[in-house]
Order: sequence, then structure tokens, then C-alpha cells
Amino acid sequence: MDLSGATFENLVEELLRRIGEDPDREGLRKTPARVAKSLQWLTRGYRMDPVELVRKAMFTEKHESMVLVRDIDFYSMCEHHMLPFFGKAHVAYIPNGRIVGLSKVARVVEVYARRLQVQERLTDQIAEAVQCTLEPAGVGVVIEAYHLCMMMRGVEKQHSRTVTSSVLGVFRDDARTRDEFLRLVHGGVSLL
Repeated sequence: MDLSGATFENLVEELLRRIGEDPDREGLRKTPARVAKSLQWLTRGYRMDPVELVRKAMFTEKHESMVLVRDIDFYSMCEHHMLPFFGKAHVAYIPNGRIVGLSKVARVVEVYARRLQVQERLTDQIAEAVQCTLEPAGVGVVIEAYHLCMMMRGVEKQHSRTVTSSVLGVFRDDARTRDEFLRLVHGGVSLL
């Protein structure tokens, strides 16, 4: 997807006109090009393959306890209003003979967050990507996010936070595993 070029910039110019602005005024002259560049960056997840990212960093390892990467910052854009939502993702899995480099867990979050999204789908996509590549005993994902479409417009609720979860394998089937995961995520347990 290439957002650069005269066609996209013309669309942005037309948008500026329709909201009552003059795209030729000094502060807006370069805005169409800036918007194109910005949207390419904000939607770069469409051009990335999360499965390939994980597969490049998998290692055989006999480890059977939970691995949790907590507080992964992310930024996304809601597909309904194209306004940002942002927050933290918490991703855990129980290895089944393979582990993945920890930075790749954050990269999977980034790939899916950098697409037009709804939080519910984002949560499921992250869990499914980890599950299908690593084939762990289970995966748990919790996302906590603030949505500007709820804060800046509509109901204008400044402090509302949306929490979604996706649990697969033992995280779904074993209440103790699920409880441990949720306690570690929400209990704020920190060793530092």
C-alpha cells in the first residue's frame, strides 16, 4: 500500500477544503504530504508478517512455566473513526518445547496494532499468532486501552478504559493457570 503521491495528497487537500480550511495557507501547504507519510507509518502493520517474525526467533527449550511480557505499550487507530487508541498489552504463554525471543512478543503486538483495528480483534489476533506459530500449551492476552473516539467525541468520557482478553489452551481450560495469569497482569507483581 503506497499512500504517497499526488492522488492521495489531492484527497487530503480536498478533505481540508471540505472542513473549511485553505490548503494553500502557509501552515497547511505541506500537510497533504505529511498526512500521507504519517498514515504509512501508522498502518505499517499491513506490510509486516507476524508469523514470520516469530518463526525467525524460535528456540528449542525445555521450559514449562509461564512466560509473561507485561506492559507492552502500543498505539493503534480505531477502524470506525480513524482516531487513536492506545494502552498496554500483556501477553503470556506456556511453552511446549519452544520459546521465542521476548522482543518478538512485543513485535507481534506492534504488527497488529499498526492496522485499523477494534480492540477485541487486536486481542484475538495477538493470541492466535502466538498460538499458531509457537504451538504452546496455552496463550493469554489482556489489553487495556484508552480510546480517543470515546474521549474526544461522542460520550466524551475522559477516564474510561477498555479491557479485553483472549485465552487459549490451558489458559482457557485450567482455572488455576488463568488465575495466575490474571493475578500477574492485574496484581502488578513486580520484581524490580
